[in-house]
Amino acid sequence: MLLEFAMIGVVAGYLAGFLGIGGGFVVVPALTYIFMQNVDTAPWAIHMAVATSLGTMLVTSLSSIIAHQRKGAVAWSVVRSLAVGLMIGAVLGAALADHLHGEILARIFGVFAMLVGGKLILGRQPAGETPLPGQPAATITGVIIGGISSLIGIGGGALTGPWQLWHGIRIQNAVATSAACGYPIAVAGTLAFVIFGLGDDLPKGALGYVHLPAFIGIALTSALAAPLGAATVHRLRPSLVKRLFGAFLLLVGLRMLAGL
Repeated sequence: MLLEFAMIGVVAGYLAGFLGIGGGFVVVPALTYIFMQNVDTAPWAIHMAVATSLGTMLVTSLSSIIAHQRKGAVAWSVVRSLAVGLMIGAVLGAALADHLHGEILARIFGVFAMLVGGKLILGRQPAGETPLPGQPAATITGVIIGGISSLIGIGGGALTGPWQLWHGIRIQNAVATSAACGYPIAVAGTLAFVIFGLGDDLPKGALGYVHLPAFIGIALTSALAAPLGAATVHRLRPSLVKRLFGAFLLLVGLRMLAGL
């Protein structure tokens, strides 16, 4: 299983740095499938997958942020305006996930994966010169993005990216800033999932809902792969990779809806 976790980390980390939509779209379905094969982890498969995905972003996001910051691409003013809302939303999303049945949570992930996959295939990017909102509106936006992201175990780039493009931020900066916005989501969401899962009879090796062996295996390799993805996005146009990944997400979404 450690080898499987390491391979998941390589793919998730690279895509997180390259596409800016977070590795959660790889980590969550992959871990859900692996956990479903084990009688001890099967009852908590999707909850542990979502929580562990957020946990790995504590490492992946940091590695990606450093790589993007070296190129001066992170808009820290945007990160600061969203950060409080992102953390509040992440806690609320984890609380909702804790109360949802695994099948419902898996289907929510499936629907969102298909929506993002369709968007990537169509290749349409919102563009505009709409001014960035003031602090109250930015906080509300952060709560919504953080809540959805924590609920399904992603870094939020699929939401913060288009939101920035809509406000006229160029794609390279949007990708870099999305990576930075994923960190407050990861911090608050992971802590919340750990706390909410402590009262449950979870399998050995779990800290709350976070599966520690999976966290370690994925975090180590994703941290190495994320800078490679971040370096690539500044050299290549990722349109083909986005469409291929979009097709992958459509298949993943259908599988999650059908039940792993």
